[in-house]
Amino acid sequence: MRVGGTPRVSFWTRRKAIDTITAGHADSHQLKKTLSWPHLVALGVGAIVGTGIYTLTGVGAGLAGPGVILSFLIAGAVCACAALCYAELSTMMPAAGSAYTYSYAAMGEPVAWFVGWSLILEYTLVCAAVAVGWSAHATGLFHAAGVPEYLLAGPHVTLADGRHGVVNLPAVIISMAVAGLLALGTRESATVNMVLVFVKIVALAVFVVLCLPVFDASHFTPFMPNGFQAHVPAGAGADAAKVGVMAAASLIFFAFYGFDAVSTAAEETKNPKRDLTIGIVGSMAACTAIYMIVAAVAIGASRAEVFSKSEAPLVFILETLSHPKVAQLVALAAVIALPTVILAFMYGQSRIFFVMARDGLLPRALSRVNAKTGTPVLMTLLTGALSAVLSGFLSLKDIAELANAGTLAAFIAVGLSVIVLRRREPGRPRVFSTPLWQVVAPAGVLGCLYLFYSLPAKTQIYFLYAHLIGAVIYLAYGVRKSVLAQQEKAAQG
Repeated sequence: MRVGGTPRVSFWTRRKAIDTITAGHADSHQLKKTLSWPHLVALGVGAIVGTGIYTLTGVGAGLAGPGVILSFLIAGAVCACAALCYAELSTMMPAAGSAYTYSYAAMGEPVAWFVGWSLILEYTLVCAAVAVGWSAHATGLFHAAGVPEYLLAGPHVTLADGRHGVVNLPAVIISMAVAGLLALGTRESATVNMVLVFVKIVALAVFVVLCLPVFDASHFTPFMPNGFQAHVPAGAGADAAKVGVMAAASLIFFAFYGFDAVSTAAEETKNPKRDLTIGIVGSMAACTAIYMIVAAVAIGASRAEVFSKSEAPLVFILETLSHPKVAQLVALAAVIALPTVILAFMYGQSRIFFVMARDGLLPRALSRVNAKTGTPVLMTLLTGALSAVLSGFLSLKDIAELANAGTLAAFIAVGLSVIVLRRREPGRPRVFSTPLWQVVAPAGVLGCLYLFYSLPAKTQIYFLYAHLIGAVIYLAYGVRKSVLAQQEKAAQG
């Protein structure tokens, strides 16, 4: 239909029908079902228990003092609301794409693109950031192998001799190694992930056992030395970091998300109606308990203002308790197991790319699935290459919190999708129903908005710039090339 010779602008109202989403696709664009609930729980735990628990416990304690336990609880509660919404939507629409797919059905194509772009931003930055973190731990091994210094740091790093680094080679290697493992097959990579997740959990259990005998309750006083609300300390400059329980919660939030990567596996799950609920809710509940226990034990063993100054707080505490060998083993476990975080998020990233390409918002050639492995090999390797470039050449110090902003946007969209679909299609069968959805979904949305507000101002500005770029890409390509756009064009003759 044309008005005055100009095509009617209908992309604002384009929505995918839920029945269409769940109907399946041609074999060349359909992912292979190989996963069961243990794989999904391990995928979630692998994504959640990683850099956060080993490093952010100290950073959060520096911002909130012993009140960091409350920060973990708040961040966990917000994520729990989001997890319950994810569980309802993923079992209703067991297809790849996570929050992007749910938004497409509930709120339309422009919102779906915005959410998909946010997820791409989140997953890419997390993969790159963890790759850089792994590189920092593995540098000694590369030194021993004779790799020159300038190949162990990016161009932004000034070396001891005054020269600049060329490329962070270890970060590039681990990014491509994980991408290669994912390309081999989903079940194979999920099995390796389960083993490495077990290593991480054992290391944390050893930490708790060794710290409990010296637990000192007096370390919890004062409980909130910097107060509850996020604020810039009195007398500090406008660019100073915010402190307080909520400031720590907005940062610690990074340590919690990852369960959303489970929902990206919906299309590859053998029994999605049962296994997705177990995977999402189970991994979230397990990780919340793990985080709070580890944080409480760490504070009981050492004052927050002491271990918060260390980049490896758990290792630092063990060393101060005269357990140097165990501290080395915990550090080694972190190095061995950190790739599980890259694996989980790179898995999610490749699936988001895949389904957006399948929907025509990105070139459809990228959505082809390998007949032998049942995985989108091209998309997976492209994701690995993108992570390798970012981690190999760029400093992520100033933009790492963008990952939080992108995730918060996705979580808000999921909560809104539950509300919209409950109103629009109240009679549609729901395998898993979000309990008290009238409370849980709005609480998740409002909680995420408050955490976003608690982020640094420059992070919020970077987030806006990133999505302006995304809007340009959508208006230049996706708005005309999407599958729904082509269907509209065909219908109009």
